[in-house]
Amino acid sequence: MALRLPLQSSASPLASSKAKILGFSFAPILQLSSRLSRRRTICTAMSTDSSSSQLTHTITLPSQPAEPVHIVAAPGVSSSDFRRFAPLDLLALWINRVVLTPPVEVEDSRVVNGETPRNAIESSLFKRWLKNTETGILANGAMSLTQVLIQGVDMFGKHVGFLKFKADVLDKETGKKVPGIVFARGPAVAVLILLESEGETFVVLTEQVRVPVGRLVLELPAGMLDDDKGDFVGTAVREVEEEIGIRLNPKDIVDLTAFLDPSTGCRVFPSPGGCDEEISVFLYRGHVDKEVIVQLQGKETGLRERGELIVVHVVDYENLWRVTADAKTLVAIALYEMAKKRGLLPPR
Repeated sequence: MALRLPLQSSASPLASSKAKILGFSFAPILQLSSRLSRRRTICTAMSTDSSSSQLTHTITLPSQPAEPVHIVAAPGVSSSDFRRFAPLDLLALWINRVVLTPPVEVEDSRVVNGETPRNAIESSLFKRWLKNTETGILANGAMSLTQVLIQGVDMFGKHVGFLKFKADVLDKETGKKVPGIVFARGPAVAVLILLESEGETFVVLTEQVRVPVGRLVLELPAGMLDDDKGDFVGTAVREVEEEIGIRLNPKDIVDLTAFLDPSTGCRVFPSPGGCDEEISVFLYRGHVDKEVIVQLQGKETGLRERGELIVVHVVDYENLWRVTADAKTLVAIALYEMAKKRGLLPPR
């Protein structure tokens, strides 16, 4: 995360005198700072309390400029997982606090030295949640966000995979907080694969170990987006190849959630009471020989080195709604049937 310093074209007298005393010029550094990202971002400032070791941070949202939001790290959350500074960030902070008088406003940027942020506050998960909250429940001013308590950070390699936090959202009319415990995992995709063979329609499912529910679950091939670039179709193609072992042509994929009313965001929220996950559901239809159905049945796939112990199952579409409790699959059936009924599906 880079810190953008919106500097004046000329330094203050005090800044110049300090630079002279220190014996070198800040001009190259200040010029570099002025070239950092200029897009509109959320203003932030670090907060340090000498009487407490608790990690804190403050942000100001455009939707509530007079009501700063305090970001707090729960005990056990490390400083690097909470918020990490690159060397350039630390230097920029030092310049802002020591050299510049008065201090200038510090703003966030999304990338440090070309790398994706690797901590809670700068992660795409948290940024996306803030954006959704601003354009959603905070948009009309009836509610305000006062504090966010970061409770847990799970890393997927070098990137933040899951976030657990508690958001204090206040309803101004009643003065009461609304439920705000959030498990953030971001957007995902699922693919309904319909294969026609000898007059029958089959669906390709995966059987996976799902520790949270303590069961083996039959479900659609699915996966999370690895970044914030929003390549939903590309992610769907990749997940099908990894979990099923077949390569789909992106041009043959239909976005079933795109048929939803725009007010829904054209996404499915499987558990909005506790999780921010939003799923795009896609459809693929194809014709295959019966031999392909036989080859897929019972096939072991998945990234074994990551613990993905996947077994492929092929079931008759007419019985699909009875053989799985996977919400993604049941939603896909509903979307597919309604889209077909309304004549919204493109010809094959």
